[in-house]
Amino acid sequence: MKTIFFFDLDNTIYFTEPNKEVLMSGLYEKLDQEDLGLTEEEYVKVKKEMMRTPFLKLAKAYHFPNDVVERMVEYLSEREVTEALIPSSDYHYIKSLKGRKFIVTAGFPKQQRSKVKMLGIAEDFEDVKVVDVSVSNKKDVFIELIKQYDFDKDQILVIGDDPESEIKAGQELGLETFLIDPEQRFAEAITTYRGINFEQLSAAAGQSDQRKR
Repeated sequence: MKTIFFFDLDNTIYFTEPNKEVLMSGLYEKLDQEDLGLTEEEYVKVKKEMMRTPFLKLAKAYHFPNDVVERMVEYLSEREVTEALIPSSDYHYIKSLKGRKFIVTAGFPKQQRSKVKMLGIAEDFEDVKVVDVSVSNKKDVFIELIKQYDFDKDQILVIGDDPESEIKAGQELGLETFLIDPEQRFAEAITTYRGINFEQLSAAAGQSDQRKR
């Protein structure tokens, strides 16, 4: 049975699309003022990808000018979400898990922590770890948590939507993983468990009668 859970935040505990108006308010307007050196088609694609990809990762992929990145990082570092966000409709599956739950999310600390607050879920998790991807990664944070609490790896389940981030980190550490993939975009991804929703999450954790891989 799994009794320790490392959760991603964005597009795992909540989804960006239903919260688009709150999350992107001001951000798109800020970007509109910048010369990103992109075609109109590329810019539309960037704005869409920003719904599920960290800014610094996008900036690197699309070669944003350094001065633009500096201004956006300054803006995002101080940005906080101040309106209510809607958790995933599957959140009750997460809440019902028995054990110790941690959020490990990549991004800007103020912004990510404010999301947790505005989701109204802070009391459901023992701690929230925000990963600065410019200096660290989720694998390092997983290692830190395991050492800090002397966790048994066999009791840990990593849950998230990104096969190249938390899922890959978990696999490399010999942890079992659950990939949430509502659009079935990652059929070839390596993971212990997968689902289009969290209906089988408790089974994957060994907290129900049937386990499905």
